[in-house]
Amino acid sequence: MGHSRFQRSMNDDPNISRNDTAKTVKAKTPRDHTEGSIIRSILAMGLPSMIGFGMGNIYDLIDMYWLSRLGPEPVAAITILGPMLWVISSANTIVGTGSVAIISRRYGEKKPIETEQAIKETILLKWIAALFFGFLGYIFAPVILKLLGARDQVLDIGVTYGRIIFVGLGFNFATYSIFTALRGVANPVRAMILMISLNVLNMGLDPLLIFGVWIFPKMGVSGAALASVISYAVAFITGLIIFYTGGANVRLRIRSGLPIRWVTMARILKIGVPAAIGDMSFSSARLVIMPMIAVFGTGVVAAYGISQRVSALGIMLLVGIGLGLSALIGHNMGADKIERARQTARQALLLTTGIMTGMGLIVFVFAGAVMNIFFSEPDIIANGIAVLRILAVGFPFLGIFFTISNVYTGVGENRPPMVVNIIHAWALEVPAIYITTQILGFNQIAVWWSITGATIVSMLAFYWYFRKGTWLHVKV
Repeated sequence: MGHSRFQRSMNDDPNISRNDTAKTVKAKTPRDHTEGSIIRSILAMGLPSMIGFGMGNIYDLIDMYWLSRLGPEPVAAITILGPMLWVISSANTIVGTGSVAIISRRYGEKKPIETEQAIKETILLKWIAALFFGFLGYIFAPVILKLLGARDQVLDIGVTYGRIIFVGLGFNFATYSIFTALRGVANPVRAMILMISLNVLNMGLDPLLIFGVWIFPKMGVSGAALASVISYAVAFITGLIIFYTGGANVRLRIRSGLPIRWVTMARILKIGVPAAIGDMSFSSARLVIMPMIAVFGTGVVAAYGISQRVSALGIMLLVGIGLGLSALIGHNMGADKIERARQTARQALLLTTGIMTGMGLIVFVFAGAVMNIFFSEPDIIANGIAVLRILAVGFPFLGIFFTISNVYTGVGENRPPMVVNIIHAWALEVPAIYITTQILGFNQIAVWWSITGATIVSMLAFYWYFRKGTWLHVKV
């Protein structure tokens, strides 16, 4: 039934020929995730993304492992660079978050030509954003890293790594739009395969370019950055091939019935701007927090960096299943199945909270084993165990927080997450860290508890607002 509506909506458009129709949609019937078992749909859309993003975090950990073989300085440099990369990535959020709602809703409405238009506009906007912000990042990297507390060798390493990443930022941004588009048109497995392939290639290139194996030059930290850029470039080109050769439920064409227009691209930006403000607020708070952590020494920063990568493994699982959830919510809203959208959100909350509770228990128990993989210095290991265990307490609350955020992304209403992110960062987290470390003189343990406490309080407020149900009446 879903396929017949999909086909009929195209045939009713007088501007679209039968040949265009044949090129746009594959012959086989795509599965309609707005019907049948809700939990099955959540898993079908979310698990592939969760696996793909989980693979990405495994790569991050392996990348840090290779860099840690060069000493704690590279790990500290990449950790200090992190907040700057997060702020730059907020530009990615402006386009990416808006595109989730537009692409998935147009697909749920059975409008393949409008879906194709939205995908093309998203990719174009991503490249424009990446070229602009990549240029700014390249120019200002030395100044910003110095403000964040990087000095001497750590500063030099951070600038070198960051500038290579900024040069290739377009491939990074646009590749994530390929993933978003595949999920948006109900092809999450293809997105997963592409994400896994990207990270396998990256993991393979890392030691070759860092240590100069076989015919490859020994490039150190620069090799890790170059491996990342090459991998994203290959993934982006492969993604375009998938769409333009009919490998997805919606096919892209060189010439289509609806041209790319700034007025429709503005809709994507309008939806995404609040999400980007929220992300930028959170990321800029990390810019403020990082110097307060850096004063405790390179060892603490390095331990914090590894703990972030381990914690991010859980967060990326959330992001993965959450992005699948966003597309699924968009499909249901586009199909005008409001009650199913509500039930989908509720069941997703139970699922992700369970996943993150289990993840938190694993991290808490095996914190010491994890840190021993990366470091041999007892003080760094001890600091790492402490931060991992404290952050693990907040994992279930992160599960709820991210799931609700992704529900709002799916309906195209990102102002509530923006407000909560601002409150979380600037009314809770930063003041707590400043008061406990700068005024009361507590050590770095106070930082980790401040982060966890802010997460719990902001989640409770967010959940209270989410229960009001205003998100079920959003139109885009």
